[in-house]
Amino acid sequence: MQGLKDSIYQLITETSTNLPPDVRFAIKQGKENESAGTRSSIALSTITKNIDMAEENISPICQDTGMPTFEIHVPVGVNQIKMTRAIKEAIVKATEQGKLRPNSVDSLTGKNSGNNLGIGVPVIHFTQWEKNEIDIRLILKGGGCENKNIQYSLPCELPGLGRAGRDLDGIRKCILHSVYQAQGQGCSAGFIGVGIGGDRTSGYQLAKQQLFRKVDDQNPIPDLAKLEAYILETANQLGIGTMGFGGEATLLGCKIGVMDRIPASFFVSVAYNCWAYRRQGIIVNAETGEIERWLYKDEPTSAAPQQTKQQESADVFSNGKVLTTPLSEKEVRELKVGDVVIINGLIHTGRDALHKYLMDHDSPVDLTNGVLYHCGPVMLKDDDGNWVVKAAGPTTSIREEPYQADIIKKFGLRAIIGKGGMGAKTLQGLKEHGAVYLNAIGGAAQYYADCMETVEGVDFAEFGIPEAMWHLRVQGFAAIVTMDAHGNSLHKDVEMSALERLAQFKDRVFD
Repeated sequence: MQGLKDSIYQLITETSTNLPPDVRFAIKQGKENESAGTRSSIALSTITKNIDMAEENISPICQDTGMPTFEIHVPVGVNQIKMTRAIKEAIVKATEQGKLRPNSVDSLTGKNSGNNLGIGVPVIHFTQWEKNEIDIRLILKGGGCENKNIQYSLPCELPGLGRAGRDLDGIRKCILHSVYQAQGQGCSAGFIGVGIGGDRTSGYQLAKQQLFRKVDDQNPIPDLAKLEAYILETANQLGIGTMGFGGEATLLGCKIGVMDRIPASFFVSVAYNCWAYRRQGIIVNAETGEIERWLYKDEPTSAAPQQTKQQESADVFSNGKVLTTPLSEKEVRELKVGDVVIINGLIHTGRDALHKYLMDHDSPVDLTNGVLYHCGPVMLKDDDGNWVVKAAGPTTSIREEPYQADIIKKFGLRAIIGKGGMGAKTLQGLKEHGAVYLNAIGGAAQYYADCMETVEGVDFAEFGIPEAMWHLRVQGFAAIVTMDAHGNSLHKDVEMSALERLAQFKDRVFD
């Protein structure tokens, strides 16, 4: 199984660090559709730069390497127990080498295993077939987009769209609503897989399986091919845009599958995937375990040339307002929604575990006038035993909504960095206490890792690497003010505008 283990490790590395050509091309098209100089255009330019950096550095495109999910077809008689063992060994190696972030957390104790292994992790689905080769496909789907998955039980009432019945038009409404509800929290512009029918479990599995299809393939069912094209065109008229900043590029791909159901149930399940659409595949020799060919990246694609890189000649954030930590209330209150800022100085990371802790305890460091970054980085130690940041993009901020305003007040924070925005309680806290929310570009883990000059320390390492509190000195950390100290929220504005546009598509389209 050594040959298979090496092949799986190569597959994991390639999936984490290099997007396939069809995905690159879809992102390129989205970038071309945006007006130059807009917030969404800036975000897409940063995304494009990050894609190239990840490939060159052989480092994770996004710091959230998700739940590794394998779809495997094997000849009859292949030992799946040994294959599973080889996959797990490759997962451990990839985690040790910084290609995967340790993401496996015990649901009862909260303890991180540190090696991406645990009960039910990684996810491996085996299917037998009559071919003599092994087909292994991997998707790395992060938590931000996984949290925007949604399942509908028809008939139902949908905001802006009204009643969705048990027919093709009801399915249409559900899919449109799934894009609307994701907003920027799933790192749009994104891709969706849709499963029609089944039960609650098989419907979600069918939806995620659609994400293994190529962006430019043709659905063999004419009605679904028509629906896929309609959704892709219409979703981009909602004005949500990249990162939820507003704009033309909201959805980059839509794939729909169908299966039978029982009479009492009619589910429409949607698997939302961020722009960092990390899926690769290999064909493996069943005898040696060695890679015979790559899927996706080596297959011809009708939509794109093999190389679709977009090199940026200059830093897209070059005109931002430079701020050095610690920040003053005066300079923070001068900021307005839409301002681009460049942060220099010391910032601190904090996610779910830290927010919960800080509600009832003191901080191990002084956070007065400080910056808290919603981030769970990929970290490795160098030969001298010093921590090095390998990937460090923002995580979805809305999870911290129950805590954030109280923590801003308690510790005197001046800025929160994250992605996707936050809610009414945090917005009020920003206004009362003189702080701002800065939206970094979701998934741009290499772009932001490049801004990290030094790691000055870590607290709560026992929480696990993603949840620990890292103290990072940054230079040139760029973000956009999307919630200011005057009660303004770009996220709220875009959501309300998108709902109005969504209502325009209420009328029946498919009979």
